[in-house]
Amino acid sequence: MTDLDHRRVNARRPLLVVAVGAVLALISLLLPALGQGGEAAAPPPPPPPAPAAAPAAPCTPVESLRPAGPLPPPNQMPDGSTMARIHDRGRLVAAVDQGKFRVGFRNPANGNLEGSDIDVVRSIAEAIFGDPDRVRYVVTSIADRTTVLEKNQVDIVVNTFSVTCARQKTIAFSTPYQTVTQRLLVQRNSGIRSVDDLKGKTVCTSAGSVPEQELKKYPGVTVQGVASTPDCIVGLQTGRVAAISNDDVILAGLAAQDPQTEVISDSRLPSSRSAVGIPIGNEDMVRFVNAVLEKSIADGSLAASNTRWLGDLLNPLPPPPAPVYRD
Repeated sequence: MTDLDHRRVNARRPLLVVAVGAVLALISLLLPALGQGGEAAAPPPPPPPAPAAAPAAPCTPVESLRPAGPLPPPNQMPDGSTMARIHDRGRLVAAVDQGKFRVGFRNPANGNLEGSDIDVVRSIAEAIFGDPDRVRYVVTSIADRTTVLEKNQVDIVVNTFSVTCARQKTIAFSTPYQTVTQRLLVQRNSGIRSVDDLKGKTVCTSAGSVPEQELKKYPGVTVQGVASTPDCIVGLQTGRVAAISNDDVILAGLAAQDPQTEVISDSRLPSSRSAVGIPIGNEDMVRFVNAVLEKSIADGSLAASNTRWLGDLLNPLPPPPAPVYRD
């Protein structure tokens, strides 16, 4: 081999080395992606799913806040409290109804608001002021009860206000002061004895009420919602509706005014409990009202009020429910 040939060989050798190195580098890159037998390795398993959120605690709608202690004397409300603010204003502002005979109605003989619900309002005013008449009443329809509380337009609502889990999301409730049962008011000899007899017929009730929601569960029943249950009575008397449905305390008052009607029970219709509605965030007021109700139960004044207004209309008359607290 000549020196020239030798130089030619040496010139080609670096190129060969570079080529071999490139091939080895490529193989080294491919090897991690190859499994046994030259097949592509399986992709890594997906991350485990996030644990499911714990289920929400069940709602117990009758539970309320325990009284903070004994009631303060009237006109001596704790500084900075909701009750002190009400006292400084000079009036308790209460949303009520004026069309529910014996429950919340305007007595035509004297023009005053009276009834079992009104007595609850008066007991709260007496606890704050020592005077049950220091109240500014705001007549409110059933459909607007929640709205006036959410907008802080009133201090309390006492208007056959049933406690529900849905309502507790936006407003606060006292412990219940009355047990009520949904029933039907019909014309005597109508042949209607249950909700089943209302298929193909119209039943009237208060818009936005628990009875309205309950009636909509029954196929074939047309539900007419109105501002207040007493607004249904003309429809029943003229035959435009076959029945009125609402709490028994309301229907009993209507039946007392119209002897041609009767109250019918259906075991499938639910019972509920009426409580005082309070703007959410006013926890001190909730505890104060509960202390007032506890006192009214203990001294018998709450039961006496129910007997006075409803004892001759409801048989049996349910006693005031025992308080149930969540703290």
